[in-house]
Amino acid sequence: MTLPVLQPEGQEPAPPRRYYIETWGCQMNELDSQRMAGQLMEQGLLPTRSPDEADVILLNSCSVREKAEQKVHSRLGAFRGLKEAKPELRIGLCGCVAQQVGKRALSRSSHLDFVLGPARVGELTEVLERRRSGERVVATGFPEEREYAFDSIARDGEHGSYKGMVTIIEGCNKKCTFCIVPSTRGPERCRPLAEVLAEVRHLLDFGFVEIELLGQTVNHWREPEGGEHRGADFADLLDAVASLPGLPRLRFVTSYPRDFTPAMVAQFRRHENICPYLHLPVQSGSNRILKLMGRGYERGPYLELMEQIKAARPGINLSTDIIVGFPGETEDDFAQTLELLEAVRYGSVFAFIYSPRPGTAAPRLKESVAPPVDPQVASDRLQRLFALQTQIQTELNQALVGSRQEVLVTGWSKQGGSLMGRTGCHRIVHFPADAEAEPGTLVQVRVERANPHSLMGVRLQDGLPTPAVRPARLPVIAS
Repeated sequence: MTLPVLQPEGQEPAPPRRYYIETWGCQMNELDSQRMAGQLMEQGLLPTRSPDEADVILLNSCSVREKAEQKVHSRLGAFRGLKEAKPELRIGLCGCVAQQVGKRALSRSSHLDFVLGPARVGELTEVLERRRSGERVVATGFPEEREYAFDSIARDGEHGSYKGMVTIIEGCNKKCTFCIVPSTRGPERCRPLAEVLAEVRHLLDFGFVEIELLGQTVNHWREPEGGEHRGADFADLLDAVASLPGLPRLRFVTSYPRDFTPAMVAQFRRHENICPYLHLPVQSGSNRILKLMGRGYERGPYLELMEQIKAARPGINLSTDIIVGFPGETEDDFAQTLELLEAVRYGSVFAFIYSPRPGTAAPRLKESVAPPVDPQVASDRLQRLFALQTQIQTELNQALVGSRQEVLVTGWSKQGGSLMGRTGCHRIVHFPADAEAEPGTLVQVRVERANPHSLMGVRLQDGLPTPAVRPARLPVIAS
């Protein structure tokens, strides 16, 4: 039991110390922020929405897109005045850009206190202690032994206390010519199945409704050498997690197409609580461009895999990533990408114009083989792709009008008087507010109208919500 700190009579209690975290990038960055927030809370700090109130400021950065480093230093510059006014303020650069730039960040920003790479997130408490001793710390690299205290993660945040993210594999061993992730997240490193199951059970005990398994190449998970489940692969892990009692929804992201096996496909058929949604990045519909990208698969096998997945879970919602304007992409290559969109009929697409990343191979491709694509041409192709995709997903959404959907309520909609949530197939649904439908509850909704990016519906009163117990955690506050 912790006894209260007594203040001398007549003396005002000291204001609580606070932290502020900005998070950019993927779900893994979001979970890293939750891990850091938990460590700060254990030191007695509380979250704040305003950096002006903070005693610790963390920028958890992403380096996937172009000009990431410039964005970070621009944001750091905005905090210079705060540091000058409050010298005891601690400012840390974390995440993938931190790993990428290392000690260069300290020399460029004199008011920056420490640099913390994504593989060293569990060391935040130690890094702050070293800073209190006067050291400006650079903690980057990929140590074999890492701290991962899952019971100290501040699970609230953007997804509230209903969606729990669980890292099962870190890093990436692929050599895609456009991707910086292997150098910022390091080589693949899997967590033991027993540890993953313990974390999921922990979340279920706290009433979490949805579990999302995370990894740069999540379906590359294998039981680590020396683990008690020797030989187990991702299909076995899916089966084990989905079989846990009291788990309504299970998701996972991101999978690598070449290594999605029939045994993994079969889990969609076997377990209804594995959500009918799959994100499977294709990047291009052209075999020539896929080879230049170093993806290791071709269009034909990818399309065959899509058909196998659709057969295993009819009505599954598929999404993908596409890079437009990769060096050497011709109009014919791009046309093959559009044809692939029409063949698969994705429910959503995340598409970007190619941007060269430091240390990757694509910028070094011979111009005779892969000449750069004119920026205006690339921009025009991106808009054409979005136009086609909007048409496709509008048609898919319209086909759901009149259907009954189980919706996990996530909060208030921007449409006045409405709530919003996600279907099992990961579509957004807006519906009139209901006092019983609090965030974290599962409700039944009939779809009344379809938009390109969301559905409109009404709650069915015979579909009783399932309340989620909220953990006694404070939220990660991010701008």
